[in-house]
Amino acid sequence: MAGKDEYYNRAKQQGYRARSAYKLKQLNRELDLISSGDTVVDLGAAPGGWLQVAAEEAGEHGRVIGVDFQRIDAVEKGGAPVETIRGDMTEDETKAEVKEAVGGRVDTVLSDMAPNMTGEYNLDHARSVYLAQQALETASDLLGEGGDFAVKVFQGQDLEGFKDDVAHEFAFTRTLSPDASRDASSEVYVVGKNKLTGPVRVGDELDVEIVDEGEEGDGIAKVEGFTLFVPEAEMGDELRVEVVDVKPRFAFAERRD
Repeated sequence: MAGKDEYYNRAKQQGYRARSAYKLKQLNRELDLISSGDTVVDLGAAPGGWLQVAAEEAGEHGRVIGVDFQRIDAVEKGGAPVETIRGDMTEDETKAEVKEAVGGRVDTVLSDMAPNMTGEYNLDHARSVYLAQQALETASDLLGEGGDFAVKVFQGQDLEGFKDDVAHEFAFTRTLSPDASRDASSEVYVVGKNKLTGPVRVGDELDVEIVDEGEEGDGIAKVEGFTLFVPEAEMGDELRVEVVDVKPRFAFAERRD
């Protein structure tokens, strides 16, 4: 049995609206994108297969918001309550409506958005990257510290640059091609884990003063209240450093003086 038939039939048998539900199931199984009680925003959510999975994983104490310019029938598979917004995520009006509906920070932003296919590979790729960038902007705006992001994008010349953009915003990134993707598809999913909200990023060069000492003997500098660990530095040192690793609540830097 062909892979696409297997997942299509499985979706019908298990009550999912689309075979794509199994893509999210695999992403979540491997990278723990959705936990019980989470608030999840799903972009490009029609017909609702990802909404069903997200609602199951977030559970009755969670919340799921789906957005698409196509109508989405009410989701009643169980788990978290699901709200839907009809709109185009490339438009500022829709982005503002989503932000107002959320009313705060969310735990996970998902995007399965895809362009209308033209059959011209480079054009379809460029349009998919554009939609992925819109999703990343939305994730940067809505996610709280430590939040997660997963987005579909077609392979092509701009993929590596987009992955760099995601890596700039998250502590950990990974690219996957779920088993449920069709064999002929060029789609991959770029995942960002643990949203960074601190004031520094990898590659930043800064002039800092060492104001404390860590448990491992590293010097500690503060950047807008954010902790920066600097090996081979002592209290009172004033030095230039380069940030080499960033976590949600602290970062590591190396001396450049």
